[in-house]
Amino acid sequence: MKGTKSALVSLYWSGSVKPFGPIVRQNPPNLLKMLLRTSIAVLAAATLLLTSCRREKDPEPDLDYTSASDNSRAEDVFNDMLLQVDNAVDENGLRDECAPTVTFDTTSTPRTITLDFGSVNCTAPNGRLRRGRVQVSYTGHYRDQGTVITITPDNYHVNNIFVQGSKTVTNLGPNTAGHLAFSVVVNGTLTADDGSWTSTHQAQRTRTWIEGSTTAQILDDVYLITGNGSGVNRNGVAYSLAITNALRVQVGCPYITQGTVQVTPVGRPVVGIDWGSGTCDGTFTVTVNGQTYTVTIG
Repeated sequence: MKGTKSALVSLYWSGSVKPFGPIVRQNPPNLLKMLLRTSIAVLAAATLLLTSCRREKDPEPDLDYTSASDNSRAEDVFNDMLLQVDNAVDENGLRDECAPTVTFDTTSTPRTITLDFGSVNCTAPNGRLRRGRVQVSYTGHYRDQGTVITITPDNYHVNNIFVQGSKTVTNLGPNTAGHLAFSVVVNGTLTADDGSWTSTHQAQRTRTWIEGSTTAQILDDVYLITGNGSGVNRNGVAYSLAITNALRVQVGCPYITQGTVQVTPVGRPVVGIDWGSGTCDGTFTVTVNGQTYTVTIG
């Protein structure tokens, strides 16, 4: 049986009332979007590829960026699925010509959402092509401890790349410091539609809400991200990724403001990324083979 959109939004976004007191946001926050922002952490591995960056040292070292690029692509695709789900359940979400048909089932256990983009590519305003379906199951209110949200592609393609796997978000409840924490696990495979390449991607993250949970504001929310990842790039080279110092993400800032990441391709130099000490300026350093390069996003 299909439920109404408003009923699902009420259930799904129970976070409009914060758990530490009777503080109500004027507009329910897009919690998935806020958490989505934190996934920039893993994209740090691909910042060497950004064409919109200013480098203070040139030329760049002679490196193979394939692992960083493939990891970035996988993170982007699975984060985009999360964003599409968020838009689908947001009553105030913008609907575009590539918006999916959304079906809600609030009577099954677990409850489900289906996003159907159709069998032919549609083009989003940002130029991204999508077709196929995304399945979502959720066991309870997003802010309730123990709730599990699982997002699974179903014959789903993005920019003519076949997406397989899953992304699972689990509410871990408050940690020993009383901060709400979420586990995020991704297991994915990307395959070019023409079969020319395949890459795999795994990620395990913990996202901890350390500031802003007791206020009615959204922009004062701050998260710390820890965890690691691994994969095999399109050339068959295995790599690992580790957040070596927790990444600090402020909802009011479009950049990571603090923390370090290390990417280690097998048989290739280790790449270290350092986001600094807390300034919201989009600047970080990349260190490889003993050389450090300063990069500014923008």
